[in-house]
Order: sequence, then structure tokens, then C-alpha cells
Amino acid sequence: MRRQLLCSVAAAVCFLTTLLGMIACEQKAAAPVKAPPHYDHVTSPVGTDQNILQRTFSVKTSYVVPFEIPPHAVSPHLHGLFTSFVGDVHGDSGSAANLDFLVLNEDQYGDFQHGRPSEALFSVEGSHNQAVNFDLPASMDQPVKYYLVFRSSSGENKKTVEATFKVDF
Repeated sequence: MRRQLLCSVAAAVCFLTTLLGMIACEQKAAAPVKAPPHYDHVTSPVGTDQNILQRTFSVKTSYVVPFEIPPHAVSPHLHGLFTSFVGDVHGDSGSAANLDFLVLNEDQYGDFQHGRPSEALFSVEGSHNQAVNFDLPASMDQPVKYYLVFRSSSGENKKTVEATFKVDF
């Protein structure tokens, strides 16, 4: 009986040791890893630029150049210059060659197309030679469309414009 009791105790000790070993070795289930917010995997356009316009064109009433700022552009900066002439390039460049220059967002451009009065993000009235430096709003996580508008501000004469514009990000 004593032998049977010792065997039972030994079996119980062996069982408990095995059970404790299993509990001690058991790894806790790792907490599920949350996906990082989508902005952690964003490619930023910082340090790049985009040519918007580099050409000579005619303006009878208006000339529109659409452009888009890519997503995540924190501080896009528009810069460039234009010179306008009456008739051909390098013709008269006085007040008869004056144009209005506008930078519009999509809502403002919609108003412009339908002849409704609206403000512009940036405007120059009655100029035939202008340098432009303008900080556009950040684009956040969606691309944003803008429009450069050259509009004849005086006279019925056709105007020719030489323009170069770029956006830095």
C-alpha cells in the first residue's frame, strides 16, 4: 500500500510538474498588430517640381491652363512670368497688351466659366509683364486642380503671350 501511495504521489508530482512546465512555456497570444495610419505609407512630392506652362500662345478673350497638385504636397509654390504683346511676339508691349492673370481653384473656375462673379486665389489686373510667386494651399490626401487664366483686359486686339510657369513642392 505504501508503494502504491508513493507511486500515486510520484505520478501526481510528475503530472503537476509537466502541467506547470506547459503553463510556463505557453506563450501568450500576441496582440493583433494595428495597421499604421495610411499617411505612414505616403510618398511625398517634397523636393520635386512640375512644369505647368512653357509656351507662346494667342489670347483673344481668354486662355486657360489647368494643372494639378499631387496629394500630400505640404507647401506647393507657383512661380513664373509672362509677357504679352499686341499682335505678334515682340510687338507692342505697352498698355494695349495688358492682360488679367488669375489663379483659380475648381469652384472659382466653375464660376468663371458661367460668368458668375467670384474671387481668385491670386490675380493681377492689367499687366503686360509680370513675375508671379504664390504659395498654393496644401493638397492633403487628394490631388487638387487649379487653373491659370489669361484674360484680355482691354481692346479687341489679339494678344500674344510668352509664359513660363512651374510649381515646386
